Amino acid sequence: MKKYKLSLILTALCTSSSIFATELPIKDQIVIFGDLSQQHMAGVAQKTKVVDARPAVVGEEIITRIKGEGVETKSKPAEEGDWVVRNRCPETGNEEYLVKKAKFGARYHGPESEADAEGYSAFSPVGKEVNYIILPESLGSFQFKAPWGEMMIAKPGDALVQSPSDSADTYRVAAQSFSCTYNIITPANTTK
Repeated sequence: MKKYKLSLILTALCTSSSIFATELPIKDQIVIFGDLSQQHMAGVAQKTKVVDARPAVVGEEIITRIKGEGVETKSKPAEEGDWVVRNRCPETGNEEYLVKKAKFGARYHGPESEADAEGYSAFSPVGKEVNYIILPESLGSFQFKAPWGEMMIAKPGDALVQSPSDSADTYRVAAQSFSCTYNIITPANTTK
């Protein structure tokens, strides 16, 4: 009975966030990143904070929630070899997200600990440099199609992070998550 109630609550949360998202304009995050980069607003950062990760269950969908904001995005169903990653950021609610098998090994190394009761082990980011911009107030909140094919909401103050080798790999990192998990190498210009 508890699982059923939890399922209903999660469905309601996802539905209410979906309703909210449909009211936001849809924008192209890659075009926005390119435009702001041309205005010299991009910086360079690298993810450095240790995360917890566990093997995903095939078919599992991960709903990423940011404390105080609600649902950020929902993953596609997990496939064999995918991983569930949980940030170690209490201020954001230690949000979870799905990382595809092909990207996990390039982004994290480990495990650095035994699995806990939930199956999570510590992993360290590889520390690859990424380009980033901080979204200005002038853009307002918007939604876009994330690289994994689901809609994602972006808000002023959030970071758009982009792989230097693949502009299609551009996604939102909530402001608090970004400050918690990334080190700035070259600061982004936020005064334009």
